[in-house]
Amino acid sequence: MTSSILAQDPTLADFGRDPWWLVLGKIVFAFAFGLLATLLGVWFERRVVGYMQVRPGPNQVGPFGLLQTLADGLKMAFKEDILPKAADKVVYFFAPTISVICAVTALSVVPFGPMVSIFGHHTPLQVTDVPVAVLLLLACSSMGVYGIVLGGWASGSTYPLLGGLRSTAQMISYEVAMGLSIVAVFMTAGTMSTSGIVAAQGDATRLTIMGTEIPAPGWYAILLLPSFIIFFIATVGETNRAPFDLPEAESELVAGFMTEYSSLKFALFMLSEYVAMVTMSAVTTTLFLGGWRAPWPITIWEGANSGWWPMLWFFGKVIALVFVFVWLRGTLPRLRYDQFMRLGWKVLLPINLVWILVLSGLRSIEDWDTRGKVIAVGIPAGLLLIATLFWPSRRPQPKPTTQEQVDNRPYGSFPLPPMDLQVPPSPRITRVVAEREPANIVAGSDSREV
Repeated sequence: MTSSILAQDPTLADFGRDPWWLVLGKIVFAFAFGLLATLLGVWFERRVVGYMQVRPGPNQVGPFGLLQTLADGLKMAFKEDILPKAADKVVYFFAPTISVICAVTALSVVPFGPMVSIFGHHTPLQVTDVPVAVLLLLACSSMGVYGIVLGGWASGSTYPLLGGLRSTAQMISYEVAMGLSIVAVFMTAGTMSTSGIVAAQGDATRLTIMGTEIPAPGWYAILLLPSFIIFFIATVGETNRAPFDLPEAESELVAGFMTEYSSLKFALFMLSEYVAMVTMSAVTTTLFLGGWRAPWPITIWEGANSGWWPMLWFFGKVIALVFVFVWLRGTLPRLRYDQFMRLGWKVLLPINLVWILVLSGLRSIEDWDTRGKVIAVGIPAGLLLIATLFWPSRRPQPKPTTQEQVDNRPYGSFPLPPMDLQVPPSPRITRVVAEREPANIVAGSDSREV
């Protein structure tokens, strides 16, 4: 392949002109990116969590343990494939493939870079783009959850069914918040095309602070900070990652919707989770982090956003977001189900509605520097949202003393050991010692052995 430095942002008119072999190559590249990123993502997660837990992680199979994921995949492929008697065989078989297909399909409208030259053909580094590409991303995210729901229902068992029901409630609760966050994006960008959204984030904004103009990036993660925070939280919930992995909660549901799956079907469910994590990281990069555009201060270099270099910036942002997913799993405990529902309906949804209303009002004012004023409003609103999410909901009560805990224990509860940690003597030992005392032995009576 040869490349030339092109400073042109792709538009909708640039799609649909490639020869068939180039389109096929793009499809294979997107599919290979999803699978390869998944294999490396599993290894990356185990290494990072191992580092957090002060242990080495996988380091035996291959250099740095890179082949451990491949070895695990081969092991699962050769395991026995068990089909439950009460399972719906057709749905049970196709449920894992639904999640994988939907996660990979979303990569078809994700821009990996700008216009490049491949064997003399000027083409965008993107499989395709449509005027409603954002809705396609939202549809793929919604349909991917149906694989979990159908897998739990078709297993014919109690625990998978409960996991599927949890996934249904999770989809309904967090799809609304995710959709409203995307509404803020295409309201600001003026388009629902993913390539158009990336192009809209390329315009730098100049803010006037205390009479001094300073450049500010056009990323929607800064311009629409509340939407970015809510979207990422909803993304974690949509991908069933900790602390929102309630459909597969091992502590109370064994393995949730995957309990009755084995062999390759189990591997497909695990694959779909990691593909969805990589895909949603790529979607978040596209919608909020400028897509393939280089971050500051790399933008000082004129060729940073031209040629093949943007793919490096895009992959770097995706890896950073995957690290955040792993970081959350290694630090946060699983939420209770009521906390999970409360966060979606009573916190994220009202805040998102208020933010959309404020954003609409700012855009409707005439002679108003929309981008600068939205940044001035969005950053404090985002900080206020973070404070709201992490602020303690109730004042901590003083911890009762040990004696108060003993006095307040209910009648009939399990007895507590003495406070002086002196274990009382065993009744049997006391009886044996008493029987062995000479004073207690009656003259002429038979001696008893213990």
